[in-house]
Amino acid sequence: MTASNGISASEIADELVAAERERKAIAQFSDNHPDFDLDTAYRAQQAFVQAKLDAGERFVGYKLGLTSKNKQRAMGVDAPLYGRVTSGMVATYGDPIRLDRFIHPRVESEIAFLLARDIEPPATVTSVLAATEVVFGAVDVLDSRYEGFRFTLTDVVADNASAGAFYLGPINRRPADLEDLRLLGCVVRVGGEVAMTAAGAAVMGHPAASVAWLANQLADEGERLRAGQLVFSGGVTAPVAVVAGGSVAFEFDGLGTIEVYGA
Repeated sequence: MTASNGISASEIADELVAAERERKAIAQFSDNHPDFDLDTAYRAQQAFVQAKLDAGERFVGYKLGLTSKNKQRAMGVDAPLYGRVTSGMVATYGDPIRLDRFIHPRVESEIAFLLARDIEPPATVTSVLAATEVVFGAVDVLDSRYEGFRFTLTDVVADNASAGAFYLGPINRRPADLEDLRLLGCVVRVGGEVAMTAAGAAVMGHPAASVAWLANQLADEGERLRAGQLVFSGGVTAPVAVVAGGSVAFEFDGLGTIEVYGA
């Protein structure tokens, strides 16, 4: 299907696939196609991710974006967005971020949910927590395929919510074994110095609230969150650029530390 301005979801996906493969940033589509709409963007995202599946990767779950009110206001929206996660995006704990794989990577802290059961709509924080096997501290390696990390809502949706790679922390815990995910703190150190701190409540008031939003959104689209899937619930802290030789450490209360470095 083609958007009203003549660009199709498959054409958008083809350009994004090439940009990622060649590590060459491209202009955002909305600059030349002002009528580029959200429906087309999500279809482009599906096609972009399907190219990875066709190449042998497995679908493993979802990631949330724009889960803070500040980011939503900055983008002029009132709801999050989502992207899809494949096996090739899941990095090995302790491995460096290979700068020859990305265009301009940035990293942010997340709380990831591994689901023990399907989540049925209407989902709530309570039903998400009940369906969760364990949670992890996690790092989302963002890598926009657009020049200058600049994009509109439709651009970033098509670009699979800037998904690059993901690290899961060394410790996982059942939600019931943690005091309160809203209060779960994260300290970010850049080069050993504290750069920022935040808690789980930065994600829609409760990280499970973004997972519930996703479950309900997918249900509206005829899909489901399934047992065994991972859901990265959205940035707890703001993104930090990754540079060669530089390190960024994310210290999660009760969930261990993830230190990443550019190489």
